[in-house]
This record gives sequence, structure tokens and C-alpha cells, in this order.
Amino acid sequence: MKLKTIICVFMMLAFAGVKAQTDVKKETFSKEALKEKVVGLNNEEISFKDVLKKYKGKVVVIDFWASWCSDCIKGMPEVKKLQAQYKDGNTVFLFLSLDKAVDSWKKGIERFDVVGEHYYIQAGWKGSKLCEDVKLDWIPRYMIVDKTGKIAYYKAIKANDEQLINNLKSLQ
Repeated sequence: MKLKTIICVFMMLAFAGVKAQTDVKKETFSKEALKEKVVGLNNEEISFKDVLKKYKGKVVVIDFWASWCSDCIKGMPEVKKLQAQYKDGNTVFLFLSLDKAVDSWKKGIERFDVVGEHYYIQAGWKGSKLCEDVKLDWIPRYMIVDKTGKIAYYKAIKANDEQLINNLKSLQ
């Protein structure tokens, strides 16, 4: 009887841990993440903070992606559906690339017809304070930043994620 009780308690704790990981709530980016320099299509460096400032007053859908990522490319049709729904100018689609080289990033944008605002994370996945701050463990990764610059939705790995879509609707 005691072994069953121990197993039940262990299972409850294990499932509670899984739920706690998926219910992560993060509302702001760290100072280090905001200071990180990214590269725009014009090859100029800009801090992530200044990127977000450009879109203050708009809802920002962030897509961490790379042209070598098959899941990212497979997810692009769903991203395009969202873009078609939210083309009113109040929503910005911000693509943050984790490609290994600037040339690959720019070719990927063209090749896969990725429309939106584009920046390259030059520090790379492992060296990026931004990636570390958002605990990036998979791409694609989608986030929503509200009109005030706060993180409204922290983590989705599919653009058709129900919670992502509901959050996006509620912020319009």
C-alpha cells in the first residue's frame, strides 16, 4: 500500500512540474535582452529595445526562426494566414532570425517569401541574451508583445496555437 502511495505522490508532483513549465508567465524582457544588438536588413545594428520602440502602440507578433529550420518553413503558411487576418496596420510581424550567416538569412527571406519586419540575431542562439532571457529551446517560437511593450503571450511553437490566436484577438 505504501509503494502505491509513493508512486501516486511522485506522479502528481511530476505532472504539476510539467504544468508549471507550460504556464510560464513573463511580462518583460530583461535589461540584457533589451540591450542586445540585432542587425536589420540594411546591415545596421540596433538594440532590441529600439526595435520594440519602433512598434510601440502596435501589437507585435515575434517569430524566432531560421531558414535551415524545417519546422519554421512548414509553419510559414499558418503565419501568412495570421498576417492576412491582421493586415490592418495595428499588428506587426517581427521575424528574428537565428541563421548562421547574414547571407543565409537574407536568402531565406526571399526564398520563402517571408513578409514582415526582419532582424538577425548576430550573437547566435547560444550566445544571445535575448534567446537566453526567453528560454528559447525550440524554433519556431512565437510570442506576442502588446501595444505598451509588455509580453502578452510568452510561448507558442505553432502559429495556429489556440492561445496565441486568442491572445492576438483580445489585443486588437
